[in-house]
Amino acid sequence: MTKISPIVAAMFMCAASLTHGAAPATCKGTLFLTLDTGNMRHAEAIAEILGKHQIKATFFVAQERTLRGDQALDPAWGDYWRARVAEGHAFGSHTWHHGSFRQDGPDGRVAYRLMDGRIVRLDAAEVCTELKAPDARFEALTGRPLDPLWRAPGGRTTPLTLQAARACGYHHVHWSTAGFLGDELPSQTHPNSMLLERALKQVRDGDILMAHLGIWSRKDPFAPMLDPLIAGLKSRGFCFARLPTP
Repeated sequence: MTKISPIVAAMFMCAASLTHGAAPATCKGTLFLTLDTGNMRHAEAIAEILGKHQIKATFFVAQERTLRGDQALDPAWGDYWRARVAEGHAFGSHTWHHGSFRQDGPDGRVAYRLMDGRIVRLDAAEVCTELKAPDARFEALTGRPLDPLWRAPGGRTTPLTLQAARACGYHHVHWSTAGFLGDELPSQTHPNSMLLERALKQVRDGDILMAHLGIWSRKDPFAPMLDPLIAGLKSRGFCFARLPTP
């Protein structure tokens, strides 16, 4: 999925109104900012930006290696996640190993490429385990389970993974075409000014925006641009909301 369909957008808007109250009359549209864990380099800075603008986001969490040398759902990150829970954000699964679902096989298993390059084959129950492990760890850290949402790393899914996820209660959320903020792209060819200008021009009502709490590969991090991006989108009349539960 790229840009969410009018039907899904209507579902999100309706659920958002029921869950969070009707949008202010000044809103010309609603956007959904989502943040995947990544290496957590800018986790605190992004939290400050969200607080500054008083907006809620949806975090998709995985047990990824961080810039500190630990992993994003280790107990050392408990204070960070508890603070985000207290602020009222939403949270979904981003799988435990942050692997890549590649291809379904005739044996009813999906090829799952791990970060070290190894490929394992998962059946439906094992796919469910991949989604539930971050849920269990997050609840152990914060006292709050994840929302029944998930995002495949890289947005890459297969029919088997989607079916298995639905069977164990998780709804997959991709991002909109204009909502791909580009923080994974090389800064040499996609400078922050270009990405910021593009997003401010192209984002439309109902779009799901996607960025990370830290990216290994990008030389000039995009994360600080979330401040002017959110300000610019709010000046266009947009409001921000958490992704609602289906």
